[in-house]
Amino acid sequence: MKQYLRLLPAVHELQKDPRFETLKKKFDLHEMQLTEFLQQEVGSLRKSLLAEEALIEKATPDFTGQIFKSAEIHIQIWQEDRLERVINGTGTVLHTNLGRSRLSDAAIAHVVRTAENYSNLEYQLVAGKRGSRHQIIEDLVVQATGAEAAMVVNNNAAAVFLILSALAKKQEVIVSRGQLVEIGGSFRVSSIMEESGARLVEVGTTNKTHLVDYEQAITEETAMMMKVHTSNFKMIGFTETVETAKLVELTGKHQHVIFYEDLGSGALYDFKQHGIGDEPLVREVIESGVDLVSFSGDKLLGGPQAGLIAGKKELVERLKKHQLARVLRVDKMTLAAMEETLKSYLAGAEKIAELPTIRDIIRPAEDIKVQAQLFIRNLQSKSSNYHSELQESTSQIGGGTMPGVEIPTYIAAITHKRLSAAQLSLCLRKVKPAIVSRIQEDQVCIDFRTINFSELDDLLAGFIACQ
Repeated sequence: MKQYLRLLPAVHELQKDPRFETLKKKFDLHEMQLTEFLQQEVGSLRKSLLAEEALIEKATPDFTGQIFKSAEIHIQIWQEDRLERVINGTGTVLHTNLGRSRLSDAAIAHVVRTAENYSNLEYQLVAGKRGSRHQIIEDLVVQATGAEAAMVVNNNAAAVFLILSALAKKQEVIVSRGQLVEIGGSFRVSSIMEESGARLVEVGTTNKTHLVDYEQAITEETAMMMKVHTSNFKMIGFTETVETAKLVELTGKHQHVIFYEDLGSGALYDFKQHGIGDEPLVREVIESGVDLVSFSGDKLLGGPQAGLIAGKKELVERLKKHQLARVLRVDKMTLAAMEETLKSYLAGAEKIAELPTIRDIIRPAEDIKVQAQLFIRNLQSKSSNYHSELQESTSQIGGGTMPGVEIPTYIAAITHKRLSAAQLSLCLRKVKPAIVSRIQEDQVCIDFRTINFSELDDLLAGFIACQ
């Protein structure tokens, strides 16, 4: 293969080739940028020749044409969106791998306005002086939760880390062994506590912790009692935990001890009224007398990724002034999305139901059935390669939220004449927009709980492309 190295074109020769200008115009590239792509292709081909890996079909190969063809393919791939739209056919509303909560139309519009313009992110318009981004939505969180004060950081893990670092560093934090959970990405509550500098004091056993366990663990070195909502798993059977109200009463007897509850998912909407789960409302926890709570913005709240902290004013002010607050702060677009999301909660039931997360979780199964039937009819009329049938099934909430809770739904269970379920599922993930399904009993299943009516045409087109 080494004899062909002298046939490799020089980059300056490639720049003179008419195809150079053609690619520049097609992909709207700067000359230097296109040159770099071609240099990479020449280098890759040279490496293959030296390793004797290249396939030579002619005595005088057209390396120039091969380089331009390969460069065009790689440029096309490079220009595609890395973060791309996906149709979620799994029925899992808060699918962590697929971005969790979808934002409301109002939140999206406010994000766009904020992104394309200057804003008063840290500027007091009336006073004409520097302001604080903490003030942007604090009043909205306070109104929605009933807390004295509030702040926002970039996710709930950050909220946990900030609270422990700022209020319990080098001091003891008492936690039940049954609440030392590990969630997605190998994130462990115990590990984040250690990283914060707080000293973990475990009480009780894995399945049972009593009030006396907490009482006996309190010392002069105790800074905090922490209750962790085990949102991503559930223990049943011979178990016992201590109610928040009793822990509030206990810490009230020790002025130097803070009671902090990490709610994880954090619901502002009562799903229990629909018979869905038993998640405590943030407002209820605040009213029970806790000093601080933290919860996620992109789970049951239905907003952007964020960690919300609410509670006693004196403690929240200490958190705002801590050096980590700047490290963990959110940007203007997150604040814009969170602002509109919280306004929906304060506007009443009708606006709350417009939040995609709330809407999809409480959506009646009969509505989903109508949508599934419409899709099945359209698919059968467009292609004879598929067999589709309507089936009753269940959806999950997802995002480590409400483990074990399944909501009645309807799915389209689909088989292909030639393709296996795995092959069809793979094909659907390759179309644009990609379609993510679930496989059950060698059938590709589409759960319409997480599919909008506006997505039906694209969903149908994806199946037709795979026929």
